[in-house]
Amino acid sequence: MAMKKSSVWIVLTVVVLGGAFAMFGPPQLLARSSQPNFCAGCHVMEAEFQAWAHTGAHRNIKCVDCHLPNHNKAVHYIWKSIDGFKDAWMFYSGKVTDRIVLTDHGREVLQANCIRCHETTVSMITTDRDCWGCHRGVQHRRSGTIDTL
Repeated sequence: MAMKKSSVWIVLTVVVLGGAFAMFGPPQLLARSSQPNFCAGCHVMEAEFQAWAHTGAHRNIKCVDCHLPNHNKAVHYIWKSIDGFKDAWMFYSGKVTDRIVLTDHGREVLQANCIRCHETTVSMITTDRDCWGCHRGVQHRRSGTIDTL
């Protein structure tokens, strides 16, 4: 039990220090890390980035608009830190898989953001199913750019 508590404190400390570094450290790091080019440059997201950049109306919004919680600024930045550290760790440790797969938490966030942005449109239908189950074109892997590769 003591080991578990110390691990939680270590992770919490790293997240807080990392967040403080991102917010108050190098100029504009926080703003730059919200840009799609930043996401595409830090890990193996080139195919997903290209699919996003060349497909549909969603190419005008940022990765963080869909892939991070946006209902609360504090929660947004906490998850931005957690996901950023996880992504950096996976990339620099060489543990990135060839196929990027959405986590269960990522699915929940993505679904909530679809509903948040398209609230009027979905108000008359069920939101029990994943939006991208029907709207396959918004999936990075199912877009015309990647689907034909």
